[in-house]
Formats: sequence, C-alpha cells, structure tokens
Amino acid sequence: MKIGDLARVTGVNVRLLRYYEDQGLLESARTDGGHRTYAADAPARVAQIRALLGAGLPTKVIRDVMPCFLDDGVGLQACVLDHVRSHLADLDQRIDELQDARVALNDLLDRSLSAIA
Repeated sequence: MKIGDLARVTGVNVRLLRYYEDQGLLESARTDGGHRTYAADAPARVAQIRALLGAGLPTKVIRDVMPCFLDDGVGLQACVLDHVRSHLADLDQRIDELQDARVALNDLLDRSLSAIA
C-alpha cells in the first residue's frame, strides 16, 4: 500500500504518517524508485497509534507499547500495564494540579470583582 492510499484509508495526512515512521511507530519498505510502501496491517497499526495518542501517551511511550498489543489489536500484554498505569497516575496528578490552579484563579477573580464593586 502506498502512503497516499494509507492516508486515504486512515484519514491521517501523509505528513503525519511520515512523522510516525520517523518516530519508529510505523514501518515501511521502499520501492526501487524510493517510494514508501506499507504492509496490509498498516491501517490497523495507524489506528492503534491514533488511539494511544488520543489517550495522551507521548510517541516515546507509544514506541515502547506498540509491540505489546495482544493479537486482537485492542488490549495490551501484562508486561506494559505498569507503564500505562504510571502514565495514568501522572495524568491524574496533572488534572489535580490544574483543578487547584482553576480554584485559585476563580478565587482571585472573585476577590478582584468584590474589590471593584
């Protein structure tokens, strides 16, 4: 499958597909003319990449997780679950910090508006 076909099938633009390849997330072969070709399972792999990006995982983590998908292509092997749990804990901490910042900004606005009135 050529890169344009993969882009069309997945809805991911060619530039992003090249980026995924540069990051070691997607593999291609080259024709004699230097054009990229992808295996038949490339659309499923792109879907996995997109799902992991959507879950907030950085490409560095995705590169480590990609080989650990179960045969169904949806679940992950137990060997990477701690890695995913760790990322989830980091995300929870960032959410807590953002909620604290939101409360602080609301308090500042309330005090400011009270002082003006």
